[in-house]
Amino acid sequence: MSSDKLIIFVKNEEAGKVKTRLAASEGDNKALEIYQQLLKYTHAQAQHAEADKEVWYSRFKAEEDIWASGGFTKKIQTGNDLGERMSAAFRESFIQPEIQRVVLIGSDCAEITTSIIEKALEKLKNCDLVLGPAEDGGYYLIGMSQYLPNLFNNIEWSTPSVLKQTLDRAKKEKIQWSLLATLSDVDTMEDWNRLKRQLISK
Repeated sequence: MSSDKLIIFVKNEEAGKVKTRLAASEGDNKALEIYQQLLKYTHAQAQHAEADKEVWYSRFKAEEDIWASGGFTKKIQTGNDLGERMSAAFRESFIQPEIQRVVLIGSDCAEITTSIIEKALEKLKNCDLVLGPAEDGGYYLIGMSQYLPNLFNNIEWSTPSVLKQTLDRAKKEKIQWSLLATLSDVDTMEDWNRLKRQLISK
């Protein structure tokens, strides 16, 4: 077992329950199709990371899907909001004494790469917290070298202030942190049109 862990948060592939901002303009089926392409891309980047790998589903463990290959352990997210779900995943991971570094990513960043994931794990050898800022004010990656539950409390999730609030909390708690390159998530059709070519080319 590795001392590093990579967690990927995914939503189950159900029309009407993924990429809701995209669905509002493009329809549920188109939004699902785009999300499935993002899942394939995320899987391709994650499977080569030098770490134990887990995929955490939003509702239930899917059986025959892309995560059945590539060495991913399947789990289910728990909690009432994103903060509670991420906190629970980190808490469960650090219960394992052999785990020293944990990186968590979502499944809607068409710019993330294996090297970015591994860079985050490397940075965690010298700091407590690593964040990958997203263009929309959130983050596409969070990594920890110890369980830091206060970083998930009282954050206004899905707003442009998520990263700032998290960093403010880290400063208050005197947590040593480091930032990765700023990347874009896919939330709108404009995002998708801008990013899909590079997604396909990687």
